[in-house]
Amino acid sequence: MRSGTGPARAPWRNWAGNVSARPRRIAAPGSPDEVAAEIVRAAADGLAVRMTGTGHSFTPTAISDGVLLRPDRLTAIRSVDSAAGTVTVEAGCPLRTLNIELLARGLSLANMGDIQVQTVAGATQTGTHGTGRDVGGMAAQIAGLELALADGRIISCSTDSPGGGISLPDGSPADVFGAARVGLGALGIVTAVTFRVVPAFLLQAREEPMSWSQVISQLDELTADNEHFEFYWFPHSQGCLTKRNNRMAGPARPLPRWRYLLDDEFLSNSLFGATCELGRVMPGLIPAVNRVAVRALGARTYSDAAYRVFTSPRRVRFKEQEYAIPRDALSDVLSEVRGLFQRRDWRISFPIEVRVTPADDVWLSTAYGRDSAYVAIHVFHSAPHEQYFSDVEAVMTAVDGRPHWGKMHSRDAEYLAASYPRMSEFLAVREVLDPDRRFGNAYLRQVLGS
Repeated sequence: MRSGTGPARAPWRNWAGNVSARPRRIAAPGSPDEVAAEIVRAAADGLAVRMTGTGHSFTPTAISDGVLLRPDRLTAIRSVDSAAGTVTVEAGCPLRTLNIELLARGLSLANMGDIQVQTVAGATQTGTHGTGRDVGGMAAQIAGLELALADGRIISCSTDSPGGGISLPDGSPADVFGAARVGLGALGIVTAVTFRVVPAFLLQAREEPMSWSQVISQLDELTADNEHFEFYWFPHSQGCLTKRNNRMAGPARPLPRWRYLLDDEFLSNSLFGATCELGRVMPGLIPAVNRVAVRALGARTYSDAAYRVFTSPRRVRFKEQEYAIPRDALSDVLSEVRGLFQRRDWRISFPIEVRVTPADDVWLSTAYGRDSAYVAIHVFHSAPHEQYFSDVEAVMTAVDGRPHWGKMHSRDAEYLAASYPRMSEFLAVREVLDPDRRFGNAYLRQVLGS
């Protein structure tokens, strides 16, 4: 079976179950050359081609009704250069695998999101981020990319060679690297990523409940005094769970196994999943359940390798919308969102997550050019979301919020072109690299305009 190619027998679905695709052909190439061959074959057949990862995007970013490439055979860690502080890893490598291998070599990513099941290409191409006072999202940690282009060429671009040998129509070098770090798969298929890494470090996690009024009144202090701060507000209540993660010298004091199984597996997943199912059938119970959950929140402090503190298991399936807003608008935005709950007859079981990151220089990063705060809202995967997401989205867009590329939103190309100062340059690079839209799909037409 050539390059792992075979007919599509069943629809592909994302993790949340809200996005599906029935491609004409599915292939699992095992090398950059095989990726390039699949692109050329798709072109000959007049088909679009996309590569999807583990399906943790809530938007149809990666899907195709033509050729869908799976990265299951592109998982190698090609090289680790401790002296240079870099690691080069193939596109389909799961973040969990990368984290384990880095730690074994005394290295770590400087920051990451709160799950580690995504592939490195899927996470970076959609702008995955965590929370951090000093260190931004995953794309800001990229030092180089390998791309398979629409014409079958394979190029590399990096901080030192941003053009990758590509020129714009006027003959000037194209900044492929600037455009492709968060490229949505629109410029080419990422086959490998080079990250800047740091010496492995321990994080001390301090988690404790606080009231809404306490968090809001201390918000600036909490974000300034901690390397990584986030909090969760439980709708229909006054309760918040705060998380402060800071570096420490050691020794590590991880959670006892019983505490991890009780808190992270049973309470946060098994029991929470059961209450979500109950809330789906009897939504009137949700406010009372949330208030009980808030009263049950406890404080805990532990320390462990950074990735084990940054990430947590997420087994209860949900749908999500997240916006990046200017950091200085956060308090007002949160007050307005809370006010919506007082004016609407909503029943929302999932807490609202709030994080921050510094500005970065990645063209389509949600934090491009501005210190940013992130407000993420969720609903159980089978619950209605339309009115809740729409009303909160209106609050976010009133302050020039930028939607996470991999999470549900309704923004179009006109809005996004006004929100991203480098969008026209991104589109110019795309026009050179993929004039026939070999990597196009409906989602890219929505957000990029063609």
